[in-house]
Amino acid sequence: MSYQEYGIGATAVGVRGKEFVVLAAEKRVSYGGFVVSRSGKKVYKITDYLGLALAGLFADMQAISKILRAEMEYHSIMTGRRMSVRAAARLLASILYANKYFPLLSETLIGGIEPDGTARLYVMDPLGSLIEDDFAAIGSGAPIAIGILENGYKKDIDVEAAKKLVVTAVKAAIERDAISGDGIDLLVIRKVDDKVVAEEESIRV
Repeated sequence: MSYQEYGIGATAVGVRGKEFVVLAAEKRVSYGGFVVSRSGKKVYKITDYLGLALAGLFADMQAISKILRAEMEYHSIMTGRRMSVRAAARLLASILYANKYFPLLSETLIGGIEPDGTARLYVMDPLGSLIEDDFAAIGSGAPIAIGILENGYKKDIDVEAAKKLVVTAVKAAIERDAISGDGIDLLVIRKVDDKVVAEEESIRV
């Protein structure tokens, strides 16, 4: 049973470019036709170089972010070095697959910047299927948002254009998907000079 069958709505999108990733999601938390909250957090900064955007059961989204943060901190302490974005994505995919008989009901976007500046964006389903892409949309509003992303994405897109694109995509989903809405959270992870920074922003719609 998918999270949509529980009447849980959400829209999250991601775009990557040269040395940056933009993640975004709307803020409405709903169960069936009831809006539980208008300020739900679905975009999580895990480290300065990696973040998540999720769509699904709210408790499971929170659990996924906490599990990944703890695993990455443990790896850093034990090895003395940071976990790569690719390794973190594979680790989370393995954790989700290990719980396939009692799955965490959430789709997940994981994005970040590798030490060499390579931008990574992965999309995975509740069972941990892992796909790397340049842009992606998940959740109940994904069929609407993905069309906007496909139409507006270019290989040489810059960070400001990417921010506008993801906001436009989520806004379009909000207009058509009754269980998405109430503002947009953004996380921009990019390489600035020799440093990777993660910037969070909230937008009213």
